[in-house]
Formats: sequence, C-alpha cells, structure tokens
Amino acid sequence: MPPDPPAAGELRQDEERPLSLYIHVPFCSARCSYCDFFLVTRLDHIEAFFRALAVETRAAGPLLRDRTVKSIHFGGGTPSLVPVHLVAGWLELAASLCTFAPGIEIALEANPEDLSGNAMEELKAAGINRLSLGVQSYRQRKLSALGRRHSAEDALRITREAVSRFDSVSIDLICGVPGESTGEWLGDLQAALALAAPHISVYMLSVEPKTLLERRIARGLVTVPDEGVQASMYAAAIDMLSAGGYLHYEVSNFALPGHHSRYNLACWMREPYLGFGPSAHSFIFDGAFERRRANAGSLLRYLDNPAGSAAFEEVLSEEERFVEQVFLSLRINRGLDVEFLRKHNKLGLNLPKVTERFIANEWIVIENGRLRLTDKGFLFADHIAGELISP
Repeated sequence: MPPDPPAAGELRQDEERPLSLYIHVPFCSARCSYCDFFLVTRLDHIEAFFRALAVETRAAGPLLRDRTVKSIHFGGGTPSLVPVHLVAGWLELAASLCTFAPGIEIALEANPEDLSGNAMEELKAAGINRLSLGVQSYRQRKLSALGRRHSAEDALRITREAVSRFDSVSIDLICGVPGESTGEWLGDLQAALALAAPHISVYMLSVEPKTLLERRIARGLVTVPDEGVQASMYAAAIDMLSAGGYLHYEVSNFALPGHHSRYNLACWMREPYLGFGPSAHSFIFDGAFERRRANAGSLLRYLDNPAGSAAFEEVLSEEERFVEQVFLSLRINRGLDVEFLRKHNKLGLNLPKVTERFIANEWIVIENGRLRLTDKGFLFADHIAGELISP
C-alpha cells in the first residue's frame, strides 16, 4: 500500500526525484458519447503500436538510466483491450532501463467487459497491482445513456472481484448524466460504498465540444442536469464518502488511507514524469529548467516515427511555473504555502483582500501557513486560483 501523500513542494531547484511513467494506449472498441480523449477504434494496429512503444522507450534510455520509478500508469483509450503479454513485455523492457522502486504502483485502466475469465489473474501475473475501473455507474439506465458496453450487473460483479484480488482498486463514477435524478446518483454512491472500493473518482459530466453528446444536446434530443443540480450531486458525494472514511484528497478523488493514486498525485504536485504513446505528455527537470513535452495525437504519425513524434516542447518561464504551482496545488487537500504565494506575487494583487473574501464565502481556510480549499471551495478551484494570480 502506498504511503500517505507528502506535502506539496514549491518551485524547486534541480534534484534527483523518483519518476512516474505514463503509457497512453489509444485503442477503444467504440467512442463513448461524452469522450474527447485521443483514441482510435481500429484494433488491427495494437501489435504495431507496442513495437513502436518499445522504440520510443529505448530512445528515452538517457532519461531513464539510473533513475528510480515509483509509479507506472497505463491509460487510454482502453488498456484492458490489449493482450496482456504485450503489457508484460513493455514492463520488462522498462525494468531493464531503470530501477523500479520497492512497492512500485503499476496501475492499468480497465473496462468491466474486458475482465471476464482469467483476465484479472493474467494482469496480476504481468505486474499490475492497481486496477482503475471505468465503471461510471451501477445503474443500467445511466450506462445506456452514456453508451457504455457493460451492464450494471457486470459492473457490480467485476468491482467485487477486483477488490478481492488487487492490492488497490479505483472506480470512476459520473454524475450529471442526461436525465439523471438525485436518487440515481445516491444509489451509485451507496453501491460504491457497499463494494468498499478503496479509491473513488467522482466526475461531473462535462459536455465537450465536437462530441456526440454535444450534438445530441444541440439537437434537443437529450438534456443534462443544470450546474446547480450537479453541484448538489457533488456535495452529496463529499458528504457520503467522507462519512464512509474516504479522504477527499483532490477535487475529484477520494481514497481510503494509503490508496491515493501515486501517478496522479505526482502530476498535481509537479513531480517529473515521462509519457509514452500518441498524445502523451512529459514533465522533466533539466538542471534549473523545467520542460513540458507532448507527443502528437496521431497514431499513424507515431507508428511512423515513435521517437520523434513530439507535437511541442517548451521550457517553462518563472511566471508559468508559478501559475502551474498555484492551480495544481489548490487541487489537492494539502493546499498552497501562503509565503510562497506572497513571495511570487509580482502583479500587485492585494492578497489579504482576496483571501478575506474567499474565507467569508467558506471557500478557503488558512491554517499553519497553508491556504487550502474547503469542500465547498473545490467547486470553484480554477476560479479561486485565477484570482490568486491576477490583479
């Protein structure tokens, strides 16, 4: 079980830090109506993708050499679609290029319909010790509205089996689905609590541009709950999960002690990570500089040149580093060092005036020199961060 999360750091000089690795597996059997992630639904390129992935990983050898890796996350797409031996082969390659930390977290995102038969045992044998289940709901009507392929019965059965077999399991739940009632949402939360999944991610449905959901709403075919209803659903999740012993450690994430996501927490705390695969992002330290890099969101371009498919790479300015630190630190329950905020406030912002207003709104608290968002404040995280960095 991973240790409790450390306090968030501030702008730092270069030093050796454990790495996290992210592998974007871009294959899905179908695109859900609300999804805007990069993915492809043609599955005949899976083996070619893993050959390209090996090329990119070997090319990253200088960045991996003599480094300790504390977490690996297979995301997508749907990593559970691919043959397990391909996942195991990549893990063997990565282990030959770097050092896996004792108790390393190796997580894989999975859909319930892919985990029948011996699939879970095969994943465990390959080294996966954390499953992230794309359940989204335990209610059949909601699953149908979202275009999910698994049934409510499958979701319950697979969650129960996963919790019994893996060191750690996370489930995703979505609220604000077209036609959803508060009662349906409370039913989802009650099911999750009864199943005792040690990590629960709660997402309010976001209507993204150019998705099938957006087109259906524009044509008047479906309607989604308004912001006020979604906010009340989010508040209900906070109340129920907190009462169930879950720590609300990030805007959308709740965990029993020791079950937070190491990879996600590393991203929010601005720790270094390397991304592999099309559309994957990396964040690395180069002496006193911080660099962000992203691969192109094109499978064919990636297959053609896996070690050279970067869409952009940039060195962050001091101001960009400050802005990132504020936005990301406020997403997690440890918050932001107030002295750091004062020190880097070069825009003439009247911090006491702003923070007094947020305290009066019950959006933030300041304790032991750190500014933290309240459960209510998490709803306005980006707004609060924006006001803390702008005059």
